[in-house]
Amino acid sequence: MSTLLIKNARLVATFDDANPAQARELSHASVFVRDKLIESIGASADLPQHADEVIDARGHLVVPGLVNTHHHMYQSLTRAIPGVQNAELFSWLHGLYPIWAGLTPEMVQVSTQVAMAELLMSGCTTSSDHLYIYPNGVRLDDSIEAARQIGMRFTASRGSMSVGQSQGGLPPDRVVENEDVILKDTQRLIETHHDASLAAMVQVAVAPCSPFSVSRTLMRESALLARHYKVRLHTHLAENDHDVAYSLEKFNCTPSQYAQDLGWLGPDVWHAHCVKLDDEGISLFAATRTGVAHCPCSNMRLASGIAPVRKMLDAGVPVGLGVDGSASNDAAHMVNEARQAMLLARLGRSLQPPTSDISGKTFFGCDLGPAEMTARDALTVATRGGAQVLGRQDIGHLAPGMCADMALFDLGTLAFAGGAVHDPLGALLLCASPQAAYTIVNGQVVVREGRLATLELQPLIARHNQLALQLAEAAC
Repeated sequence: MSTLLIKNARLVATFDDANPAQARELSHASVFVRDKLIESIGASADLPQHADEVIDARGHLVVPGLVNTHHHMYQSLTRAIPGVQNAELFSWLHGLYPIWAGLTPEMVQVSTQVAMAELLMSGCTTSSDHLYIYPNGVRLDDSIEAARQIGMRFTASRGSMSVGQSQGGLPPDRVVENEDVILKDTQRLIETHHDASLAAMVQVAVAPCSPFSVSRTLMRESALLARHYKVRLHTHLAENDHDVAYSLEKFNCTPSQYAQDLGWLGPDVWHAHCVKLDDEGISLFAATRTGVAHCPCSNMRLASGIAPVRKMLDAGVPVGLGVDGSASNDAAHMVNEARQAMLLARLGRSLQPPTSDISGKTFFGCDLGPAEMTARDALTVATRGGAQVLGRQDIGHLAPGMCADMALFDLGTLAFAGGAVHDPLGALLLCASPQAAYTIVNGQVVVREGRLATLELQPLIARHNQLALQLAEAAC
């Protein structure tokens, strides 16, 4: 069994309590790993001084590996595509569906590795991916193989679209699938790849794309299939006003009522976005422990709105963080995503009318009380929250017996100048978003001294760029 020692860190932030104020933050501490699991955390003098590999973490911040709960990794091929840079969700999709129809298995594999490299280098150790379009022989297996090669912990979501434009759906008919084929392939993927054991590196989720691209029958059958195999369920819900209007017109109900009617509420379900989740929906989600993947950058990029995250958290809704597709975010930097979640929550609060006068609590109508979301709140969502949303009890915080998933940030870099001397953990989000110095997944170093350790990055980027041009030009 191999051992790893993270030695003499300036600060180890464990996030070992759901309340950030109660979580341990250990100065001048070490973490000792045996094989895939954390064996001990504590004062450097109290832990073993030797291991098969020792990382000198002096001047570094150690945090749990960040958890990305929503992504479309193939979309990294269509970043910054002209014509949809200023579009909202439905127009954006209309512009991109014809391009995505040209995807090939190699494109999916290469784009998955590019997206994962970006995540890993920002301190993310676990990611889900929602692949819902399967042209030209593309299979979810292509993404799973890419994850195994690069070394990322992965929840592979078998997405699907079955209702094309001729049936009142949003996607073109040529990119939708037969529902029997969808269900059969989903069963195959679960039986072939899903691992329910401790420290599993690959899990499979069942993920019809959205209310405007699949039938109610497929939603119901997918829920039955997932619960038979005890795997998780994922889809998009209440992403913007058009999404809500579609549900009201087509189904005569709100998005949360739609989910409730089809069996898509429960602790084994998580929905992406939920920007327009109303009070009734928040109550339903809280009562059933249904999760939400909050995607702040994408929601801003597509002008979808500000998700009521603080209200969700206060009600008891499990909330994780998601970068969403690289064509609706154009980045996959998890520290920056957490920073944007913190800032957007504060902006959302500022848009509410003042509730008191200048009596010591406010000044000219501006609340001087606690922030809507602190840096530690946002990092809790990005770690523990993401683990909860993905149904993982073995990741998301640092403690003996947990998976050895960690990110180390060098506090001596320019991004932390003047901030880390006061509050290293707060500076991670309040200052410029840094790259990770080290990222460790399942006890293995996959980013070392700021460089990807599992694949040659430059040839991967070069091939990715060739494929991105090829995909766009083929659609012209």
